[in-house]
Amino acid sequence: MSVSTAVVLAAGEGTRLRPLTRNRPKPMLPAANRPILEHVFDALVDAGMDELVCVVGYKHDRVQDHFGPSYRDVPVQYVRQHKQLGSGHALLQARAAVDGPPLVVNGDRLIESSMVEAVAEGFERHGSSAALAVLEHPDAGQYGAVVLQNDELTEIIEKPTTGEYRLINAGIYAFDAGIFDEIADTPRSAGELALTDTIARLAERGQVRGVRCEGMWVDATYPWDLLTVARTVLARGKVDVPERDERVWVHGDARVHEDATLRPPVVVGPDSEIGPGAVVGPDVALGYNVTVGANVTVERTVLDADARVDAGSVLVDTVTGQDVDVGAGSVVPGGQADVRVGNEVFEDQRLGAVLADRVTAEGDVSFDPGTLVGPSAHLHTGAHARGQIPDGAEVMR
Repeated sequence: MSVSTAVVLAAGEGTRLRPLTRNRPKPMLPAANRPILEHVFDALVDAGMDELVCVVGYKHDRVQDHFGPSYRDVPVQYVRQHKQLGSGHALLQARAAVDGPPLVVNGDRLIESSMVEAVAEGFERHGSSAALAVLEHPDAGQYGAVVLQNDELTEIIEKPTTGEYRLINAGIYAFDAGIFDEIADTPRSAGELALTDTIARLAERGQVRGVRCEGMWVDATYPWDLLTVARTVLARGKVDVPERDERVWVHGDARVHEDATLRPPVVVGPDSEIGPGAVVGPDVALGYNVTVGANVTVERTVLDADARVDAGSVLVDTVTGQDVDVGAGSVVPGGQADVRVGNEVFEDQRLGAVLADRVTAEGDVSFDPGTLVGPSAHLHTGAHARGQIPDGAEVMR
């Protein structure tokens, strides 16, 4: 049975990526110079899917306004998950929009079209009720482990507590049309309906095939992961900007001063401007309408749309949201730090700072490594920022 409709689960917020997700869902965060979800859609279209059904929820308008009714001439239909009650519940919302067997992917992980093709082909060839992509990964504990016997899935372990597992569920599935009834019959756990619980029930009946895959698979779980995502995208040249030189991509509408230096890999998005004496790169992604002033240094950094960095500033290991303004002489030195996310502390993470949407840092602001600044915070001239700075805060000298 041919699989031609893809359901993309993109309803969640991504709470562990706060403060970047205060104003938009995780799938719309930048993977280098484009939203993560755009890369996911590319993989599905390249794999031959002729219809996309996108399950949206948190800040749904950010997804719908960006993509509209089609993507690369493939129609996109949106369905709402009004309350985030688990991945199985999310897929169930697409029931009326799907005719035939669906291919299902998470909308917040970078994948390759070859993996989508492999799962679809494995499902069609072997006639199981379900097929899912399986990857070798050194940290199965973070993503959920699986056990295969002769390519049949026999067990799925959501949170393994030992290091014996090496295979993970990559979040790419193909199901027969009965999956919606199976989900509806699955008992809820703590009020949520997890897709993996339904898959585990199918596995007990010997109806799930594991398809071993290789290729790009990158997940952004925490803010510093967006630097890894950008580095991976740049290493593979997965940008939508023409290549000016080897591993240097500059949009035709961008302006780069002749005295600026671009150190590969680096991508410069449309309507962006780089001033004289600036040094940009390596591993830097500039989104739409980004301004980098004279004598600015930017390394291992993602600057999202409408960000502005004024003269003489230094940004290393930094992620910004949209419409961020960094005043002259400000410094994010980068490096290793203990980063607090919610109530957890993650030791020795490489993160200079995260500046969420509409942050303003006036001149000569300095940041301790690992600083997280909430949306619309205002850091006054000469201020020193450290730790977690709340949304809308005023930080004085």
